[in-house]
Amino acid sequence: MDLSRDWFARDAATVAPDLLNKILRVDVDGDVASGRIIETEAYLPDDPASHAYNGPTARNRVMFGPAGHLYVYLSYGIHRCANVVTGGEGSGQAVLLRAVRPEQGLDTMRMRRERPDAELANGPGKLCQALGIELHHDDVDLLAGSIVSILDDGTPPPREPLIGPRIGISKAVEAPLRFRVPSD
Repeated sequence: MDLSRDWFARDAATVAPDLLNKILRVDVDGDVASGRIIETEAYLPDDPASHAYNGPTARNRVMFGPAGHLYVYLSYGIHRCANVVTGGEGSGQAVLLRAVRPEQGLDTMRMRRERPDAELANGPGKLCQALGIELHHDDVDLLAGSIVSILDDGTPPPREPLIGPRIGISKAVEAPLRFRVPSD
């Protein structure tokens, strides 16, 4: 089942747990890699930890655009991080994709990461490296058929996701906006 623009246009704190168990698929010149989303973090418009907190800039402009687009930025000048834009146009909110469980293109992911399978995509920078998400993918439309897309294969999100504080930030750390699929 394809996800609609309206599905993404909800509040980030609602979309973040609903993204769990969806498929993130990247097609780089016919080389497809995908993984099941197992960890997310929500960033809201009034959130001091959000890139959108102080309003639109050249870096975060995608967060203020239409829902269902990809916001990619460079963290610490090294790691690319991918976010799903959510909410209404102009609202400045997104969901960070923190981890996926690799599903397709394992050989490609292994070549890109050169790590054990358990470490291929278990962090936001690792996820982007393994799947081949680059800075030029910023503002890509995530609806089905795009070079980067999020798909629903019918697997529901967990009824009771693990919920906790976000990690790797210094502001609003205590906000329970990190969502994870419970371990098997």
